[in-house]
This record gives sequence, C-alpha cells and structure tokens, in this order.
Amino acid sequence: MTGQLKKATFAGGCFWCMVEPFDERPGIEAIISGYTGGHTENPTYEAIITKKTGHVEAVEITYDPEIFPYERLVELFWQQIDPTDPGGQFHDRGESYKTVIFYHDEEQRRIAEASKKVLEESGKFNDPIVTEIKPATTFYPAEDKHQDYYKKQSFHYKLYKKGSGRADFIKKHWGFKKDDEDLKRRLTDIQYKVTQQNGTEAPFRNEYHDHEEDGIYVDIVSGEPLFSSTDKYDAGCGWPSFTKPIERQLVTEHMDTSHGMRRIEIRSDQADSHLGHVFDDGPKESGGARYCINSAALKFIPKDEMNEKGYGYLLHLFND
Repeated sequence: MTGQLKKATFAGGCFWCMVEPFDERPGIEAIISGYTGGHTENPTYEAIITKKTGHVEAVEITYDPEIFPYERLVELFWQQIDPTDPGGQFHDRGESYKTVIFYHDEEQRRIAEASKKVLEESGKFNDPIVTEIKPATTFYPAEDKHQDYYKKQSFHYKLYKKGSGRADFIKKHWGFKKDDEDLKRRLTDIQYKVTQQNGTEAPFRNEYHDHEEDGIYVDIVSGEPLFSSTDKYDAGCGWPSFTKPIERQLVTEHMDTSHGMRRIEIRSDQADSHLGHVFDDGPKESGGARYCINSAALKFIPKDEMNEKGYGYLLHLFND
C-alpha cells in the first residue's frame, strides 16, 4: 500500500460476475458483494429479488488510487456490462440488476461522467448508454454465500457467466479484434509465427533473453502490458523469464500436449497471442513460477517512456 485507501461502488447486474474482473489486482485491497441504492435497511437477498426494496446488486471495492487509479476501475467496469440495457443485465431482469456507477466524491463523479461521454462518442454501441451515475449511499454486504462466489462455486460460476450471455457479449463488444492481413503486414515473420501459430524462437538468439533495462514488456500485437523488468531474472534457458505477470488477469493458461509433452501454455488475455509457457522451477522465494516467454511476442517499453506511451499508471512498479 502506498497511500490512503478509497472506495468505489459499481452495479453491473449479478454481483457474482463483478468480483472476478477486479479481484487480486495490485492495489485492490478488498471486494465485497452487496446491496445499495435502496430505501430499506439491512436488505436480504430474498428481499432484493422481490424488486420492492429499490436496491441494486453491487460490489464495493477498496483500492489504493496510487496503484490502481479510479480511471482504470471505471474502464474495467464498462468492459463487464452491456451499458445500453435499461432493464437489467443479460438474462437477469429487473431494477435490482440495473447498471450504476456510485461515486464517493467529486473526483469520482467527474471521472465517471467523462468516461461515459467518451464511450457515448466512441460509436461502439448503436443504442444510448443508459448506465446511471449517482452518489453513493449506504452499502449493505450480502450474505456470506454470495461473497467470492466465483472462487467458492467456480464451475457453476463459469456456466452461469457463459449461459447468461455475459461472456459472449464481453468477447464480442470488448474483446480485441484481430485482422490477420494487418498482422502479417506489421509483424515480422517470427513475431507472426510465435503469436499466431504457436511457434517458438531459438534460445539465446532472441532480443530480450539477456535484456536488463528498467521497463515493461507488452504484447507485440495489442500493446497490453504483460510483464515487468522488476520480475525478470536469468533462468539460463535462453528466453526471457519472469516470476509473474504484472497482473494475473493479463494472461491465460491452457494445457499444451504438443510434441509429446504436457505443459501449461501462456497466452495474452486480450489479443490471445501465444507467449510461451509457465513452469514450476522458478525462484522459490518469488513463488516458484518461471514464465518462459518468447521475445518475439513482446515489445519493450523503457521506464522513461512509459508515461508518454500511456503506461504511466504502472510506474508504481518501480517504487522502492
């Protein structure tokens, strides 16, 4: 923690689906599922679903704004919802599932309204953006069984997120859209082979295996930040090695049984670029993971250029 903690409150339909996107990110101290915006005290889930209390399902996030700025929280919020739906979210209908940003101070209000205006002017959606922006009111934590539901009931949660239509909506409207012909034009042969065809570059004969400059490594395809030099180390394998990604959600893991082996493949979350593999022979004092990544999948952004290139919010990684 670097500074004073603040709270953010978002209603995005079923609160089960609003915890995972924010959870376990640097600077996020706590996430509570609950009810807010209504006119009765201490509501229960059973009371909420009657649609007579005026409350909406929401999450209250405690965060460090110096590490995870409110701008990023709002951006993440938009990416979890259909902001054009006035009657609920996906197959959850009614007042208690409406989308709302509840601001806790004037700075949050200003940021939320500016972000909504940018979304309205982006042309991403044909219908009006109906998500409301309101002052925060009393927040009531939900019952224990609803807290961290995506962890406690992970199988059912995944079925629900997919079956409700939320997962497909997010992928369609918020996912990174790749144009294969464009990629072939702007990527080198080895960059295309690695990221799009699951290729592997030669060890020790790649750009970053012994690179030591301070900065971050981003996806060569999308520019999404993936790894930091603060977590890079020499594993002696001939490829860039890291003990962890900048944020857990930035990469996805997949079983890889190619070449007669069983390995865990690592891909970027937004662009679905093949990056490399993760092994369990990394430094024990840093968690034991070794993210073995192809240089061809990465682009290095020096620390001194991060701010001008839009990655200034990650400069906290280099604080002593």
